[in-house]
Amino acid sequence: MDKKNTTIGIVLLAAAFVSMHFSQKHAPAPNPNQVIGAPAAPTATPTATEPGVTPAAAPVVRSSTSGEFVALAPVSDQAAITTLSNAFVTAHLTELGGAIRDVQMHRYPAELGGKEPFAFNQVHADPMLAFVDFPGLDRSVTYELVSKSATEVVYKTVLDGRIEVTRRYTLPAQAGPGLDPYQLHHETTFRNLTDQAVSIAQLRPVELSLGTAIPSNNTVYGQIMTAGFSNGKDQTFVAATELAAGNGLFGIGAHASVPYIEKPVFASGKNAQGAEVSVPALSWASLSNEFFTTILTPAAPGSALVVRRVKIHPELPDTDHNAIGLTGAAQFQLAPLAPQASATLAMDFYVGPKEYKRLANGDVFKADQDKVMQFGFFSFFSQLLITLMTWMHGIIPNWGVAIVLTTLTIKVVFLPLTLKASRSMKRMQKLQPEMKALKEKFKDNPQKQQAALMELYKQHKINPLGGCIPMLLPLPFFYGFYRMLYNTAELRFQPFLWARDLSAPDTVAHVLGYPLNILPLLMGATMLIQASLTPTPTVDNAQAKMMKFMPLIFVLFCYNYSCALSLYFFVNGLFSIVQQLIINRMKDPPLAAPVLAPAGGKPVKNVTPKKKRLKG
Repeated sequence: MDKKNTTIGIVLLAAAFVSMHFSQKHAPAPNPNQVIGAPAAPTATPTATEPGVTPAAAPVVRSSTSGEFVALAPVSDQAAITTLSNAFVTAHLTELGGAIRDVQMHRYPAELGGKEPFAFNQVHADPMLAFVDFPGLDRSVTYELVSKSATEVVYKTVLDGRIEVTRRYTLPAQAGPGLDPYQLHHETTFRNLTDQAVSIAQLRPVELSLGTAIPSNNTVYGQIMTAGFSNGKDQTFVAATELAAGNGLFGIGAHASVPYIEKPVFASGKNAQGAEVSVPALSWASLSNEFFTTILTPAAPGSALVVRRVKIHPELPDTDHNAIGLTGAAQFQLAPLAPQASATLAMDFYVGPKEYKRLANGDVFKADQDKVMQFGFFSFFSQLLITLMTWMHGIIPNWGVAIVLTTLTIKVVFLPLTLKASRSMKRMQKLQPEMKALKEKFKDNPQKQQAALMELYKQHKINPLGGCIPMLLPLPFFYGFYRMLYNTAELRFQPFLWARDLSAPDTVAHVLGYPLNILPLLMGATMLIQASLTPTPTVDNAQAKMMKFMPLIFVLFCYNYSCALSLYFFVNGLFSIVQQLIINRMKDPPLAAPVLAPAGGKPVKNVTPKKKRLKG
């Protein structure tokens, strides 16, 4: 591998690190399709011309009513709570807003070693599925509990003496065909009690809360909290960092803080008269923290996603990432109600863990709802790794062992290719004296030097890029594993050997106030040993020194990250060390015979004389 190819490999490695570290840490500048800004007075919504169709017009701009932050819901001990429960969750429904106060997940503890279940939306701006800032229907209104059973709760209120609003919640007792135990079904029915047509949309835009996401611990930054939506084809996600002031990446994408971001979701369509109109196209909307998410899937498409910031710790400064949460709401356009008529807003509402296997179940969820995992550009590798890892866990129910087996499986699959590349590097090393001589001979003419080197490779039948493969091959899997760990709820609080939590650093002690994490150090040690055993066919000292720093870069990058990533690389390194020891003991293949060029003539290949057949 010559200087050019080595440089390419190093640049690709550096580019991958920069991309992983900064792609989510620094938010891009807001795009022109989103509505952002300071608090403003609400404007009226254009009246729909027919059910389910909205005239082509700009959506209503909603804003926070409390300055830059949405206010937290006041704690009330007087509100009556009704529960729906199964083996997986307990949903606490409140009469305030006739909505879901929080959902406890029985299989996921709130704290490491604790017994209390994790509760999504425990700290919140609004109950989930509550009407947001809608006087007469929102969280300040006490709904009447109409009925309660083991699987269903029904609330009711009357808006302005004209519209009866009934809210029905259903939770399956267990998983079944088309059912997921974390997913509730909800219906809000509006019934016009008058003899005149009534337009709810003229009163206020209808927004239903997706809940409030807060940092799961003090090491989780705002890019982990996101709200998103799908238009049926493409998915868009808004990170909490996009609402906060940011300096961007080297000044690119810098922006001031904003109180809210509204993402209209419309598509082109035609009404009954054939006229071109804009129709709502929000297929689903989500709100996520590190490991858990809510997903609202309406029966009829919504029109916008609205995202706001929440100050969850008033005593902390606004610049502290632990002080800020994220709340989201799905907006709907409602057609006018005819006299004595009724209309129902129906939807499914998932509140549960980010489990890829669960969200990829096409019998329950839409085809693209697994995109809530946000695996990114190398999603194929993330999906492959989590699928293989989950299958391994089914054989041996320990997630650390599953990571080890997954890593070994990948190494074995790519073993033939790796062996071929390693042999190529050894053959390149044998050519070092000739390569050095050519570089010295043509040191003042880079073009002739490159041509001579390529001719040398051709004569000995060596692929100069062959040695780069071991360096580049792990990158997609590394990135896929890195992205997967952002969201894999299965690894949360899962122990392995001395590591108490595979989704966090494996800190065993603190030395002078600094954490001592073992797996990243073991990973760095294996990388150093592997580098010492691997042939390095280069004569460039700068490149050699740079390659020596790569283990240190990896250690620093992984040191305070999930120890599952270090475990993956450590096992990968151990396998590579054993593999390289075997390769180094193997007999080197002979170099191909070079092409002979007679003086003043064209190059001719060596010809081995054929043996004469003996007669008789």
